[in-house]
Amino acid sequence: MIEIEDICDPEWAEWYRLTPEQRWTETQKLWDTYLALGGSLDPEPDTQSPFFDEQEWRELFAHGRTSVRVVRRSGV
Repeated sequence: MIEIEDICDPEWAEWYRLTPEQRWTETQKLWDTYLALGGSLDPEPDTQSPFFDEQEWRELFAHGRTSVRVVRRSGV
């Protein structure tokens, strides 16, 4: 019989052994970490879309949204 470790890395084998509920819980933890590190759930613009309007997109993000970054200059 073929073992999971024969096909993939031990880390992936551990993931495959989880139940769907356990995978969901682990995924939620990853999202929490992603957001805590400054990630955003705002969708990325589709610049290839025929409906993409660069001017409108810039206006949406000009008021402190995810595309605006604060640069701190300090001696630390």
